Order: sequence, then structure tokens, then C-alpha cells
Amino acid sequence: MFGRGYWTDAAVFATVMNPFTRSTTPGGDGFEPWDAFDPDHAPAPGPFLEGHDVLAGDDHLAFHRLTRELFEERGVYDATFGYNLARLNLDRRHPEAGFRYAVDADDPSILRAEFTPTTEFCPQAEALVTGAFRAWNGLADRHEYELVRVRAHPSHHQSDALDAELERLETEFRETGTVPGAEADADAATDDGTTPQSPF
Repeated sequence: MFGRGYWTDAAVFATVMNPFTRSTTPGGDGFEPWDAFDPDHAPAPGPFLEGHDVLAGDDHLAFHRLTRELFEERGVYDATFGYNLARLNLDRRHPEAGFRYAVDADDPSILRAEFTPTTEFCPQAEALVTGAFRAWNGLADRHEYELVRVRAHPSHHQSDALDAELERLETEFRETGTVPGAEADADAATDDGTTPQSPF
């Protein structure tokens, strides 16, 4: 079973310490704009979102812009590419990777989020989905949902194990009202509330 907190911290610190993770020029070349939704450059909704109200257009863009802010605040970074994980949705090199969202058909106070990694063997998948869960639910006062449920797309070779751990975190959150490990992510921020960045 995956350890709690360790991989999220490892992903954050790998980004901070590794000068070779930056994959784009400062001008942002190679990325779609934050204010445009193109279904051909977004991951296709998978089984976790099937039968639910999948966000598209302005609805997707609004929640994803908020996601960028929450991920920045909690340090949810992809250590391989050296950027805020929300930016993966915009990376033209990986048009089928990133997050899709859907409002739960049975309970509109619940948002479902499904993460599709860049490869089926993505070594950071556990860190990324756990960090995302903690950011969305640890900062739930910033959005309209009581719970954001997170799952990995089955294209990842360990999706069953990842989803089992996410379900455990979700159950603990529902029972206690506290996001397991969220305080560790919050502590990763600097005193002025920003996330440490690579100087390169």
C-alpha cells in the first residue's frame, strides 16, 4: 500500500531541487491558453465520470482555473515537467492527459475528478492524485462542493491500487471532516503563502 504524504512531498521537493525539470520557455510556448476549452486537447472522460454531468466549456474552465490556484497554494506540482499540475491539461505534447470533472448525478454537492496521466507507468501518479485530493478538499471553502472525489483513469497500470487508497482517504474525510495529510501540504508553503519554486 502506498505511504501517506511521502510521495506528495517527494514530488514537491524534486521540483524545487531539480534544475532540469523546466520544459518550456518563459513565454509559455507549447501550451493552450487558460481561457479556451478544446475537447480535442482534453482527456476523454473515463468510467469514473460516466453517467454524470461532465464539465465542459466555461464550467470546466472556471473550475480548472480555481484548481490552478489551489494547486499552487498547496504545492501540487509535476516534478517531471516542473510545473503546477493543472497546467498539464494545457500541455500540447500531452493532449490526452490531465483532469476532467463531473458533477455527481445523485448528489450535486459532490464533484468527481478523474486524472489521466501522460503514460500508463507514470511514477508520480500516486503523489499527484493524493495531492489533488488534499488540495481540493483541504481548501473546500474556496469552491461550491462539499466533497471532490478523485480517481485515476484505468489507463494507469496501478489504477486499482491508487483508487483504493483514494477511497480510503475519502472515507476518512467523510467520517472525520479532516483531510488526511492536508496539513503537511499546507506546511510546504512559505510563510507568505506561496509555494517554493525552482529558481531555474
